[in-house]
Amino acid sequence: MNESNNPSAIRSRKQITDALLKLMEKYPYEDISVKQIILETDLVRKTFYRNYSSKDDVLRSHIRSILLDYFEIVNNARGDVLTTIFEFAVENKKLLMLLDKNDMFYVVLQGMNEFIMSVKTKQNQELNPFSKLFEGLDSDYLISLNTGGIWNVISLWVRRGMTDDPDDVKRTIAQYLSRIGSQQPKLST
Repeated sequence: MNESNNPSAIRSRKQITDALLKLMEKYPYEDISVKQIILETDLVRKTFYRNYSSKDDVLRSHIRSILLDYFEIVNNARGDVLTTIFEFAVENKKLLMLLDKNDMFYVVLQGMNEFIMSVKTKQNQELNPFSKLFEGLDSDYLISLNTGGIWNVISLWVRRGMTDDPDDVKRTIAQYLSRIGSQQPKLST
């Protein structure tokens, strides 16, 4: 993706992204072509390819943009991080439902895995709500555990239509984690 901050490029990227999302409401993602995306806009093919290399690039770019907001919210969360994550999912319900409808929720997880590892060393660890929990441990494994676990929970919640009460889901997770904590597994050396 071309990351020009030129106002014209920004408008073009928004038109292209909006067109793709609109088409995803009507058609399976795999059936959507770049030509269809262009026809949904007032742009020409050259403008599309000046900004993106493919429809996948459009989707990944949009998800990256949303993930930037997501990480900003999670890192600045004051209080319950899981509540913040559910609220974020509600704010992005349309996209998450479209991804689920197209069996593409994995794209968010891939984006998160790539993004987290790329910004991990750049983050202010004092702002990260998990940094104290990770202290002295291999954070790569713990980040993968947290990301995979949380986003699989969110994925199931989305698949169920986002109708389950997030507080009930959080209580279930908390009870399970409490049970794990009380198990004190024996580790071999």
